[in-house]
Amino acid sequence: MAQVSLNNVRKVYPNGFEAVKPASFRIEDGEFVVLVGPSGCGKSTMLRMIAGLEDISDGALTIGDRVVNDVDPADRDIAMVFQNYALYPHMTVAKNIGYGLKNRKIPAADIAAKVQEAATMLNLTDYLDRKPSQLSGGQRQRVAMGRAIVRDPSLFLFDEPLSNLDAKLRNQMRIEIKALQRRLGVTSVYVTHDQVEAMTMADRIIVMNAGRIEQIGTPAEVYHSPASTFVASFMGAPPMNLLTGRAEAGRVRVGNVMLHQHHEDRDLTVGIRPEDIIPDSHGHLEVEVTLIEELGAHRLLHGQMQGHPLTIHVGKDHPVETGHIRAAIKPNAVSLFDPASGVRL
Repeated sequence: MAQVSLNNVRKVYPNGFEAVKPASFRIEDGEFVVLVGPSGCGKSTMLRMIAGLEDISDGALTIGDRVVNDVDPADRDIAMVFQNYALYPHMTVAKNIGYGLKNRKIPAADIAAKVQEAATMLNLTDYLDRKPSQLSGGQRQRVAMGRAIVRDPSLFLFDEPLSNLDAKLRNQMRIEIKALQRRLGVTSVYVTHDQVEAMTMADRIIVMNAGRIEQIGTPAEVYHSPASTFVASFMGAPPMNLLTGRAEAGRVRVGNVMLHQHHEDRDLTVGIRPEDIIPDSHGHLEVEVTLIEELGAHRLLHGQMQGHPLTIHVGKDHPVETGHIRAAIKPNAVSLFDPASGVRL
């Protein structure tokens, strides 16, 4: 296991494009950190710099107690699991898992023992003699993980490993990867564009946008106290409602609705999570519901309040119809942002 530290690490390509702006953070020994953001935000570039697959333009990257800027990937004591599995089609599962050990001249008996241990851990013992073409997508991903596990690395790197799987299998593999990381205790960095994966798997989340780190925090911190309107809208399904408001005479107003106390007169962006709005016949919000999404365990009500699009999240047993309703906001559930910069106030 190892700590990973980035000190003003930056990536600029020869054409001048700055893919990753100066970034500094530390990943603790045994921690599971998820890099999340939309396509092109720099998360995969960041992972590839940690892996040694991309040169670092500026700054220092430390794994354990050594700076590894100029250390080859093979000498960084890492194991990487890719989106495309990268299995050898002509080899059996057992040979795919043990191939890296064979290249390192590990004795055959030791390789067999490690392969068997990994196969047992990943429920692959019945498939060791099969070729990758005879496996499901989930089984192939387990083989790729087994190949990483047998190396006993100090650092696991996952590059969108579940994006090729269907929704049900992604849910299953999320649980399996997190449980496996807990069992092994290996420091792990996981890249995804899926905020559900980030929320459910991470000890801490690093949210990236346009090459910049927007926020670092636990899933609860990122969700309940987003550092910017970008984080508020990206983390959450459905995302946070963002309304145009203004603070006047110590109160926050959206249209003609007073919501929250504030200390100075100014324009604001007001953020409210959909689950923090409750249909209430005595509530002070007037909402026009135009669409109801039935999702089994809960419902999403889509409509407008004071001309602003609004989504409300209610339980499956909550009776509601389209049309005019009144609603209330849970106490202390309002986030305020600067409308120009998007930064949380």
